[in-house]
Amino acid sequence: MTKHKGEIIAINGNMIQVRFKGDIIQNEVGYVIKENQRLKSEVIKIEGDIAFLQVFEITKGMKVGDKIEFSDKMLSVQLGPGLLSQIYDGLQNPLPELAAKFGFFLPIGVELNAISLTKKWKFKPYAKKGESVIAGSVLGHVHEGIFKHKIMVPFYMMDEYIIDDIALEDDYTVEHTITKIKDREGKTFNVAMAFDWPVKIPITAYKEKLAPAEPLSTRIRVIDTFFPVAKGGTYCIPGPFGAGKTVLQQLTSRYAEIDIVIIAACGERAGEVVETLREFPKLKDPRTGKVLMDRTIIICNTSSMPVAARESSVYTAATIAEYYRQMGLNVLLLADSTSRWAQAMREISGRLEEIPGEEAYPAYLESRIAQFYERSGIVKLHDGSVGSLTIGGTVSPAGGSFEEPVTQATLKVTGAFHGLSRDRADARKFPSVDPLESWSKYRSAIPQELVDSAKQILFKGDQVGQMMKVVGEEGTSAEDFESYLKSEFLDAVYIQQNGFDPVDSATSTERQEYIFTFLVKAILEREFLIKDKQQARQLFYNLRQIFIDWNYATWNTQQFKQQQEKIESLLKEESYAKSMH
Repeated sequence: MTKHKGEIIAINGNMIQVRFKGDIIQNEVGYVIKENQRLKSEVIKIEGDIAFLQVFEITKGMKVGDKIEFSDKMLSVQLGPGLLSQIYDGLQNPLPELAAKFGFFLPIGVELNAISLTKKWKFKPYAKKGESVIAGSVLGHVHEGIFKHKIMVPFYMMDEYIIDDIALEDDYTVEHTITKIKDREGKTFNVAMAFDWPVKIPITAYKEKLAPAEPLSTRIRVIDTFFPVAKGGTYCIPGPFGAGKTVLQQLTSRYAEIDIVIIAACGERAGEVVETLREFPKLKDPRTGKVLMDRTIIICNTSSMPVAARESSVYTAATIAEYYRQMGLNVLLLADSTSRWAQAMREISGRLEEIPGEEAYPAYLESRIAQFYERSGIVKLHDGSVGSLTIGGTVSPAGGSFEEPVTQATLKVTGAFHGLSRDRADARKFPSVDPLESWSKYRSAIPQELVDSAKQILFKGDQVGQMMKVVGEEGTSAEDFESYLKSEFLDAVYIQQNGFDPVDSATSTERQEYIFTFLVKAILEREFLIKDKQQARQLFYNLRQIFIDWNYATWNTQQFKQQQEKIESLLKEESYAKSMH
């Protein structure tokens, strides 16, 4: 079939207007023919015979009259074995292969295969000849790292089919036909291990979508205890520059009870992204003992890359995440940062001369953000297994203001809000999640009455702290001062965590529940007999030192029990504890 063609009639930055003949569709890929180069672009608006396209490359040297060739295909990613441990750009070009082939300065107009077409995978068939299958039905599997990578009927095959032939157990490339299926009319289709899927269309080849309910253990105490995330849920991490968003994401991806981690580095500074690319291949995976990169995929678009490609990187990451969810795996997608994605939308909207919304963002900003987070969720698949996709997005509001449009639009659709505080970050408190501003709609694994009791201590301590700035310590009652010390103690020994300590950097749910119950019952809800404020200060100082050492002790070891005994011994001193009678 002859591909449709067009001609450039106007150029505005990375957006071009093209007059075309024939039929094209929204999100169709077009190529600008420039000498011996083919520059990739995407249709974002159609008016009559004029199409508006965003070009994924620098448009320098492009001119009116240049020819466009449409591909008859929507902007898609390649799905199949070999995605894990890869580093891609927003268009799924493997960056290490590009660098190996062209050096540090990548040429424009170059496309490489997302996965190897020559590598062979040992295919083990499940399905049998004569069986009925639909989109998403499992035909067999290959081993990809520690996972069974399920080979499925492509998601775009929407009818019911009968298996006419299936390959025997052997080694095959991703393009080799492993199954032949027939539709009701007897037409035969060849199915390989790899296929394409449009990034802007969610994958829905499952039986049922379920409501998130089970808590996702991130092993970060302030999150799991106070502001939990549900498996298959959504959360956002807004915060100013330098507040620790990236470090928090790295710890989450390393220790969370998740199978696959996908990081969309969307428009962040190049130095920050390079740090991620250098650190991840070296990080040890506590689950397997190997490197974390073995079960990680990074989609990388820095702020110095073309804006249009930055916008596509978020959708590329979401599509790959949904693909692995279809295998019954638990996937975590971390988008860093959605503010840069929104800025790309704002730039494209401005070039389309659309009516701007608040702060010049497009009027459809909220709906686009909602559509992205709605791709999360728990799904029940046709084979009875259950997969989940949890989405966490960081937001980088200008000046750290949570009132700006991107943060507000994100808060409307996410289930948990982990607001980072500049003051806490400057005070070297990690994680810098603000315990007074953050919230979660999900259920914690810790009993709710204990969490509520601790939150009351935090709020009371903050009120007393604000009052002490005015009237001083002398004008504060002993009872209020005790509340203040308890609040500071809770912050120091439980909310803060040492991300560099091998034990304290990750706290299991079982340990969190044990320690938090002891903390609330034995200390926070206890009334102390304090003679003066100096004595109170000394008591909580001593408690804090022993408690922090307790955090560094490995769970359920002799050292762990000894540290607890030291705390209990200090609390039993008659001079400190009021009689319970």
